[in-house]
Amino acid sequence: MTTEVNINASMLTWAIARAGFELHEFTDKTPKVLDWIEGKKKPTFKQLENFSKKVHLPFGYLFLAEPPKEKLPFPFFRTNGIQTSGVNLNVYDTILLIQKRQSWLIDYLKDRDFKNIDFVGKFKNSFNVQDIVKDIRTTLGLNENWASNFSTWEKALDHLTLQIEENGIIMVFNGVVENNTSRPISVNDCRGFVLVDPIAPFMFINNSDGKAAQMFTIVHELAHVWTGHSAGFDFSKLQPANDPIELLCDKIAAEFLVPEYSFINVWEEKRNIKTVAKYFKVSEIVIARRALDTGKITKKEFFDFYEQYSNELFIKKENQSSGGDFYATTKKRLSITFAAHINNAVKSGKLLHRDAYKLTSLKGDTFQTFFSNHF
Repeated sequence: MTTEVNINASMLTWAIARAGFELHEFTDKTPKVLDWIEGKKKPTFKQLENFSKKVHLPFGYLFLAEPPKEKLPFPFFRTNGIQTSGVNLNVYDTILLIQKRQSWLIDYLKDRDFKNIDFVGKFKNSFNVQDIVKDIRTTLGLNENWASNFSTWEKALDHLTLQIEENGIIMVFNGVVENNTSRPISVNDCRGFVLVDPIAPFMFINNSDGKAAQMFTIVHELAHVWTGHSAGFDFSKLQPANDPIELLCDKIAAEFLVPEYSFINVWEEKRNIKTVAKYFKVSEIVIARRALDTGKITKKEFFDFYEQYSNELFIKKENQSSGGDFYATTKKRLSITFAAHINNAVKSGKLLHRDAYKLTSLKGDTFQTFFSNHF
């Protein structure tokens, strides 16, 4: 005989709302859940288990007397100036995953006598943009015109990513929760976040975003590492929130990518976003932002350009194949540096395979294939 379960109806409605569903829409598709809520019927354990999967909730939560308090581990800034205490569930679950990876890596590195990274939080009490930019460039081994050595800004971006990882910062590029393509992370909800730690800083970049915007997000997050402040942001239309640290990090990113005095000289000569972008080896959207910052174009001109540029990128994406190399994507989703630590820990017996599966979101043969043939 199948055992039915007494369940608190408020936990069911909370779980549905938490997952981002409207109650009436959810119950229209699954009428039996409405019967549970109204007390007409009781669910079985199996039915509850299936329900928990649909709402992306740990099964045990459903038996709590009241919903747990789920707090973000850092401030999350919206461009409109509001610091929010809640985010989309897909963003929240991704933050928890990255936290879990970071927590493991901190313990692992400490056990191996790794030292704190000296540049993390080095400028926590400084608002000197030039000094911070200079220190970031020096640390990454990049001169002021480093990007001009590359034929395209995309190649410059790849090099920048490599230099960041080689200095101990874990960079995660993903646009879905773990490997679940049915749980996308909208750019409107989150462009990125950074978990600052002296031994294992993590940066998350929404890979659903265009690479053009990713470059600016990456350097903005770098600035957070140097100033020692964890944060998340939607960075709508590449505009920062009205917060002192956000505004500082925004200025750092702009100066790092396109030094103001060089930009003004080149702009006066060329006065064309596309031409100036080729000169500096950054995306056109970054140049448009710099032109706005320095008063060379108006806000209306910038937003018009942003909309046009974004629409063109969207059309390009729509015309491209949606397929891809799963294992190449996995490298980006994990970070090469983090994957290397996982691989070493498993081989040395410091990490069980079952725990490695959870930390990498890979299982069994997929895990073995990735680390044997693609890493």
